Amino acid sequence: MRLLRLAAFTATAFAVACTLSTTQAQAPKDWVSIKGQVKFTKAPEAKKIDVTTDKEHCLSKGPLVYEDVVVNPKSHGVKSVIVWLRPDTANRRDPFPKEKIHPDLVKGKAKSQTHVVDQPCCQFIPRVVAAREGDVIEFKNSAPVNHNVNYNSDTEPFNNNMSPNTSKKTQPLQAQSSPVTFKCDIHPWMQGRARVFDHPYFATTDADGKFEIKNAPKGKWRIVYWHENGFHQGAKGALGFDVDATKGDVELKPIELELPK
Repeated sequence: MRLLRLAAFTATAFAVACTLSTTQAQAPKDWVSIKGQVKFTKAPEAKKIDVTTDKEHCLSKGPLVYEDVVVNPKSHGVKSVIVWLRPDTANRRDPFPKEKIHPDLVKGKAKSQTHVVDQPCCQFIPRVVAAREGDVIEFKNSAPVNHNVNYNSDTEPFNNNMSPNTSKKTQPLQAQSSPVTFKCDIHPWMQGRARVFDHPYFATTDADGKFEIKNAPKGKWRIVYWHENGFHQGAKGALGFDVDATKGDVELKPIELELPK
């Protein structure tokens, strides 16, 4: 009798375990990936820079052009657009809810990053940086000529001369709602931007204009597209556009970038 009861208990336990395993396997995940692409079909023509300083070096690899709008001629993708998620609210300054951040991405657990910006040939590379609070930007000068970095953030402005093969690191970054600007006063066409977030749900478009925001919480959010020349669709775009990620991963339709006039 005991053997029969033991066998029955074992069978029941096995069935419950299988049911739990199946339920867990079928349970929808709480974290999603949001992908998209930013395009510019009618890209403006590149404007040549009138180089007046350090011509021999700056023009050693050919003419320089302004790189504020970089468009892939094949895919029409726009490079260096910063994209981020924000709450589905009418106030663009509402913070991202901390309780909705993936456990591996919680501040203090996620590893801080160092973003390197070099100046090899009279241009900042990259000229657009997206960073999280606590990260560091390291400016390098790998060129044989002098540069300077005029860095204008809300918390740590500085203007640092940089001789060849030197570098300058910022203090750990603090989030701010406006972009951080940086430029080289020696070569005035050299300008860049950084945006610093207090959450991990941002990305920068690649050479094809594509981006992916990983481990985002399921739910309804808004997505913001920001180019160094302004928000997509101007003031309206600063609030972002609806994204329904309640059911799982989202692949958005490509957007045609509309910059303020």
